[in-house]
Amino acid sequence: MIRGLDTTVRKIRRQVFEEVARLGFEADADTLRDGMEAIPFKMVNDETKYRDSIYRARAIVRERLRLAMGLSLRPEDKPVHLTAGVEESNIAEKYYEPPLMQVIPSACMACEEKGYEVSNMCKGCLAHPCMEVCPKGAISMVDGKSHIDQEKCIKCGKCKSACPYDAIAQKARPCQQACGVGAIETDAVGRAKINNDKCVSCGMCMVNCPFGAISDKSQIFQLARALAQGDEIVAEIAPAYAGQFGDNITPRNLKAALQELGFSEFYEVALGADIGAIAEAHHYVEKVVTGELPFLLTSCCPSWAMLAKIYFPDLIDEVSQELTPMVATARTIKKEHPDAKVVFIGPCAAKKLEAMRRTVRSDVDFVVTFEELQAMFDAKDIDLTKYEAESSFHNATGAGRGYAVAGGVAQAIENCINEYYPGTEVNIEHAEGLAECKKVLALAKAGRMNGCLIEGMGCPGGCVAGAGTNIPVAKAQKKIKEFVKASTNPLPPKELVEIELK
Repeated sequence: MIRGLDTTVRKIRRQVFEEVARLGFEADADTLRDGMEAIPFKMVNDETKYRDSIYRARAIVRERLRLAMGLSLRPEDKPVHLTAGVEESNIAEKYYEPPLMQVIPSACMACEEKGYEVSNMCKGCLAHPCMEVCPKGAISMVDGKSHIDQEKCIKCGKCKSACPYDAIAQKARPCQQACGVGAIETDAVGRAKINNDKCVSCGMCMVNCPFGAISDKSQIFQLARALAQGDEIVAEIAPAYAGQFGDNITPRNLKAALQELGFSEFYEVALGADIGAIAEAHHYVEKVVTGELPFLLTSCCPSWAMLAKIYFPDLIDEVSQELTPMVATARTIKKEHPDAKVVFIGPCAAKKLEAMRRTVRSDVDFVVTFEELQAMFDAKDIDLTKYEAESSFHNATGAGRGYAVAGGVAQAIENCINEYYPGTEVNIEHAEGLAECKKVLALAKAGRMNGCLIEGMGCPGGCVAGAGTNIPVAKAQKKIKEFVKASTNPLPPKELVEIELK
């Protein structure tokens, strides 16, 4: 598990974002192409050999650069220049072109999908239980050590379980293991490829690839362009930001740093979560308790909602129709700042696609992750410890802020039901990680979850474990608990949803 570690992959990714943000802030139409061409040489030289050669390393940086600018990867079988299509991205407003997650072929090491191999830990023991349990006779003793005949092996794993020295290693493709929906497949030469019909864009494959071969598209360049032009831009910040920019960074530090970047106003997305908690509490009482619906699925996690729609389309009526916190907050912002562009700043890669969907207008113009925002601060040499605003963000409640951790959504809704609909029995289920989410949805489809409020989180741990976060999951969860506890009000007022969305 490499989540939360400051690895070389993270450093390269962050540096690409920083360089792209700098282009957005500083380059003009005349210098943009030359600026793009220079970045791979600036990042990779004789002193920074990330791969088997600097030429391959630069080739990979070029593809990461294109994705960071919102462009697609170049085809392997056609001559396409690095800057091809840049005119379409050299604007202050550009949504993503699906697919969001892409495998960079030149970076993929074609890891084996599954297999078992005897390591040098083998003692050649007299009992050789690995041989005894193998159902296909694939294991023999060679030079006093166990040897697996890969032609006979059926990859059942019984040998590994039986070995008293744990001398048999299971080989697996990390991105494939991390994908809970089986969207990672293999191309003709053994490299990973993403089946976009199955992918729900959670980004877990991306953060678990130790070679940095998977990356997502970004709007960081376009946002930097808009900020540099002086557009009116309002930030809505997901509650998972607690602790993401440093242990001692307060909301006032972060707000001041955002002002320094050029943002004009700031809201907590927890405001939209407050609206959602009240609305879904009402929905549960009116629809599920009365028996009109068998159960209610929360909708705030886009990967969870997409999972339900792709794999369990007959459950579509049970997915909450309430606005997600991101969209509810954006609607509030647009009413108060009708001419402003709205930027969602959060931990989630999948929110990038939610913002551009056509079925429900999002009112969100840009989505950037905490990782991308930190790169923007770095591009402008902003040290958050040196800035402090006079006030914090628009205040939200502990319930809305708790949405950032797994179980927090259901807990907020349950607390609202207990407070505003006393005596109502509430049945809660929650799942985290796509594999677990699929199991829970299968149980719901089979009628095993009737009467339940079911929360699903695509990332194990909740939003704080999103693909765009900066710190380890356990540390982020602790920070959110402290943030929730310090909130002035634990619950939103019941009339909030009518006030905000009427």
